[in-house]
Amino acid sequence: MAFAANYTPIILVLFFLTKLVAQSSQPFPCFFIFGDSLVDSGNNNDLDTIARVDYSPYGVDFPYGATGRFTNGLTTADFLAQMLGFDDFIPPFAEVRGGKDVINGVNYASGSAGIRNETGEHMGVRISLDEQLRNHETTLSLLAASYGNVSSAEQHLNKCFYYLVVGSNDYINNYYEPHFYSTSRLYSPQQYATLLVDQFSQQLKKLYKLGARKIGVASLGPLGCIPAMVVRGTNGSPCVDPVNHAAELFNRALRSLVEQLNTDLERANLIYISAMELTPTQLFAPGLRLLNSACCRVDRVTGLCIRGGAACAIRDVYFFYDNFHPTQIVNKVVATASYIDILNLISN
Repeated sequence: MAFAANYTPIILVLFFLTKLVAQSSQPFPCFFIFGDSLVDSGNNNDLDTIARVDYSPYGVDFPYGATGRFTNGLTTADFLAQMLGFDDFIPPFAEVRGGKDVINGVNYASGSAGIRNETGEHMGVRISLDEQLRNHETTLSLLAASYGNVSSAEQHLNKCFYYLVVGSNDYINNYYEPHFYSTSRLYSPQQYATLLVDQFSQQLKKLYKLGARKIGVASLGPLGCIPAMVVRGTNGSPCVDPVNHAAELFNRALRSLVEQLNTDLERANLIYISAMELTPTQLFAPGLRLLNSACCRVDRVTGLCIRGGAACAIRDVYFFYDNFHPTQIVNKVVATASYIDILNLISN
């Protein structure tokens, strides 16, 4: 996947944005997060699923320990919340108890979830994107009760920022798991990308109807570079090229969808966030040199860190924490690059 042409080298941008964010006020009153394990902050902790990480060595660098985040520290959503001026992390929907808990936003993301409802089914219970949208309807009801009416609640939501990181599992835990799913036999990579983006289009339109106007949609990352895919064989390439190509097809269709929805939906302001497309070799981070191996000792079946196992001593030299998820240092760089795109929303 090509490194976005309009990006300055990330290591230089980090310095620029650190000063910029420190000088800026909070541009959005609330921040809503939808997606999968890349941004899950604990919604899977009480679900009957193998896609849960509320145990060490996850969270070894997080202030509150193992909270259900699929990394050693902060996720991209956590870093973005800081950059956007929020004083605390956005709470997971699983911890919401009333209107006061949702005023600054909610994190609905769920490990193993996807655009398609069946995605991740073989791993156990998960909260699909459709169900996350239903949870957002609950949030709207809570806000309406606080404000006194639905109209005022929707006006509040119009000003918020929505961040969607979803689609990876529709490949990793669906299309490329032919023992459990038939999608790879039914659809070519191009057909599958079209199918996913068509369904995602309907989901984004529903989000719009629920009050969202400022929406950031993250592209898929180089899925063929994750250790879980590399271990299957790469035919001499650093990554599994056909898997990366399939992700590229999805990203092209997604970029077109964002442009189309901005045309079709009144007052909609969607942005395509390309930062996830950074490959391990394209990511400029000081000291990062272990690009295709996990920082923790992983379970051979799940690819997740073994419960209670030790993490590597120097996390900042690893790209991946387990066989699927980036380390905190990678999340920080990706969040910083994402913030560059989000600046377009802030200025409008």
